[in-house]
Amino acid sequence: MAPDPDMPATELHPLDAALALQPLGGDRFAGRTLPEWGNMVGPFGGITAAHLLQAALLHPGRRGEPLALTVNFAGAVGEGGFEIEARIMRTTRTTQHWSFVQRQGEVVCSTGSAVFALRRPTWSAPELAMPAVPPAAQVPPARGEPPMQWPRRYEFRFVEGGWPDFRHAREEPESRTLLWVRDAPPRPLDAPALAAIADVFYPRVFRRRGRFTPAGTISLTTYFHADAAALAAQGDRPLLAAAGGRRFTLGFFDQSAELWSDDGHLLASSHQVVYFKE
Repeated sequence: MAPDPDMPATELHPLDAALALQPLGGDRFAGRTLPEWGNMVGPFGGITAAHLLQAALLHPGRRGEPLALTVNFAGAVGEGGFEIEARIMRTTRTTQHWSFVQRQGEVVCSTGSAVFALRRPTWSAPELAMPAVPPAAQVPPARGEPPMQWPRRYEFRFVEGGWPDFRHAREEPESRTLLWVRDAPPRPLDAPALAAIADVFYPRVFRRRGRFTPAGTISLTTYFHADAAALAAQGDRPLLAAAGGRRFTLGFFDQSAELWSDDGHLLASSHQVVYFKE
């Protein structure tokens, strides 16, 4: 990654500081939570997803590039150190299958899996079109961020469905959000950054109900549709991000998301199931 000209030479980008895992030998890596990525309870789920993916990327046995990543949030990660076990379960000619466990002491915080792949040139064609929106430069940056720390790690430019205002509760017929988003300060895009951005959407129940509702992601799966070269071509320009819920019932709901390059290519899609309480 090229250095950010706006940051001192000795200062790591907040994402790179969070991703500075230390190999412990074998399949084990040590990391540490940072207050800059704090959420309502524990760290932002997107940074946990990036941590697991980073462990596989640093593993000496890794082959290929990320194709799919699933993170199951078993419980909040406490402040301080943690350990990730990233195990290769099977390697084929085309794919490599991974299993993850994140622990603090004997407590399992997260589990997960990933598939890496050797991508080869083939016929390709899109079926989904990028939403028609104004360019990022024509959309003003969002104001009035939530009190958590992690939103300050991103630049948000909402086209539709901005931060909910709980002072004026109003139910909405749908939970769609469209926004331009990138790391703050800007940082060239790579797979861990994309894995984190896939979770930048606040719970869709906030938008539907128009009021604060205790909620937390249980499981998040992200599919990577672009290789490292395509991510590098995006550079540090904003991505278009779209998200919406599917069904809210019996204390759970699901929401899907798409992440687009600014020139109209689908870079990743995700689906997650979320707990909520009333």
